[in-house]
Amino acid sequence: MVKETMYYDILGVKPNFTTDELKKAYRKLALKYHPDKNPNEGEKFKQISQAYEVLSNPEKRAIYDKGGEQALKEGGGGGGFSSNPMDVFDMFFRSAFGGNMRGPGERRGKDVVHQLSVSLEDLYKGAVRKLALEKNIICEKCEGRGGKKGAVEKCMTCQGSGIYVQIQQASLGMIQQVKCVCGDCNGQGEKIAPKDRCKTCQGKKTVRDRKILEVHVDPGMVDGQKITFSGEGDQEPGFKPGDIVIVLDEKDHLVYKRTGNDLILRMHIELVEALCGFQKVIHTLDNRDLLITVIPGEVVKHGDVKFVLGEGMPQYKNPFEKGRLIIQFLVNFPTSLPAEVIPRLESCLPPREEQMVPDDAIECLLEDMDPEAEARRREYRNACDEDEGHGTPRVQCTTN
Repeated sequence: MVKETMYYDILGVKPNFTTDELKKAYRKLALKYHPDKNPNEGEKFKQISQAYEVLSNPEKRAIYDKGGEQALKEGGGGGGFSSNPMDVFDMFFRSAFGGNMRGPGERRGKDVVHQLSVSLEDLYKGAVRKLALEKNIICEKCEGRGGKKGAVEKCMTCQGSGIYVQIQQASLGMIQQVKCVCGDCNGQGEKIAPKDRCKTCQGKKTVRDRKILEVHVDPGMVDGQKITFSGEGDQEPGFKPGDIVIVLDEKDHLVYKRTGNDLILRMHIELVEALCGFQKVIHTLDNRDLLITVIPGEVVKHGDVKFVLGEGMPQYKNPFEKGRLIIQFLVNFPTSLPAEVIPRLESCLPPREEQMVPDDAIECLLEDMDPEAEARRREYRNACDEDEGHGTPRVQCTTN
């Protein structure tokens, strides 16, 4: 039995959480309330980090479940809490993604993600696309200082640290220290007088620049695949540039549908072709013509599926190996037949089974049915039944 649920509530998890659920909840909240993104949420970020530090440690969690927060403060927490919530943040992201996320000289800027629309032909044959982007680059005029040499001054509010410590009254009469991002310098730790700011970048240290990227779409790439340009993201003084990530977005094709390395084609044929054989020409994605043949006497039924080996999509990084071209045949049946041709047609087809009709059989009338309209009508009835089942007065549903 859990005595307190405050830490569970902060992270939005239940006491019977799994390790993956805890990590997912912490990652989502830590990124949302990180001081770099929300300078005014320092207290919230500290609470999230503190809750994760306890619940991710089996010993601390056991003590908390038994005696609550007070039991941890009384010395049962195995060394107490980390004084800096960023330590927990760094520890989590190092273990989850590897590397030092905030180490000196290794701080990285954000990645820039762009979507690139590509056709199925592009993914089949490969293509080279040019993409014009804008990004931040370090101002050459001031060399990323933001102003004249010597004009940059240390922020006196935070003493150049970019943060300041705020004393707050905690629960049970205790006092705690909370680190907040300095509002005077926006966490930069330095200030530049307006008259000394760089005229090119207006003291921002970076300027906008236009970049043309040449994106190589290789044969066999798939929808959603990422192409990464390392270090081509926004530049910022003191940070290693992030990456530009291109995400492929496959457009629908009028003829073909892709599934893995296979291509699917739905081919309509006439009834005479289905019964007497045919030849068809298929135009491929790389502008070749394929000839397929069904010999007379080989009947193709409506919905039959056949395939051509080696005429599907090329494999990524192995384009000479291809999947299958899968063809589904859809037979176009006539809506009616002239009465005079029926005896001749019947003589060519296998005989029908003779049906014995009882004397008391009742003759019925067949009517046309639209399956799609019937499905919509059934969904409408189900929705009405669900509304009436909630006990709320509703307008009575009617059916045709």
